[in-house]
Amino acid sequence: MSKYDKLWEFIQKNGSPQIKLTFDEICDVAGVKLDHSFLNCKKELTLYGYQVGKISLKEETVIFNKLS
Repeated sequence: MSKYDKLWEFIQKNGSPQIKLTFDEICDVAGVKLDHSFLNCKKELTLYGYQVGKISLKEETVIFNKLS
């Protein structure tokens, strides 16, 4: 079980082709702050039909893309 499971489930339920979330929104959904472990855990998201697209430190956003 990953600390980001709630986030992965939220993204999967959304179902949109592309989802853009702020770091604060991710914290609200996941219940944990976004940290360096996200980079290691992001590969888990493919099990939910998505992948991490772009991570913007400047904008503090992450774009998630649905796998085709």
